Amino acid sequence: MKTLQILFLSGLAVFALACGYGSHSYMNPSPGNVPAIAQLSPPMMKAGSPAFSLTVNGSAFSGTAKVNFGGAVMTTTYISGNQLMASIPASAIATAATVQVTVTNPGTPGGPYGGGTQSETSAPMNFTVQ
Repeated sequence: MKTLQILFLSGLAVFALACGYGSHSYMNPSPGNVPAIAQLSPPMMKAGSPAFSLTVNGSAFSGTAKVNFGGAVMTTTYISGNQLMASIPASAIATAATVQVTVTNPGTPGGPYGGGTQSETSAPMNFTVQ
C-alpha cells in the first residue's frame, strides 16, 4: 500500500508540473532575447539638422524590436536580427545633448498557463548631438 501511495503522489507531482502549476510566473524570461547594440550609424549629428535615419547594428533584435531615442520610441524598420533602422525627427536633435539609444524587444503574451516572454531592453549607447 505504501508503494502505491508513493507512486500515486509521484504521479500527481509529475501531472502538476506538466500543467505548469510549478511555475512562479505567467511570464517566463526568454534567454537569448536580450538585444545588444554594437554600433550606431551615424554616431552623431549637428544640432538643428534635419530628420535622418539612424542605423543600429547589434544582435538579438526581434522582428518587432523598437529603437528608443532619448526614451522615446521611434518608428523602426527591422532589417535583420543584427540591424534596425529608425526614423529620427528633427525635433529630437534640435539642441546639443548626449542622447541614450536603446533597443527593446517587446514581450509576448502567454496563455493562462504561461509561455509568454518578458520585454527585454539593451544597455544604452550614447548618441551625440553637437
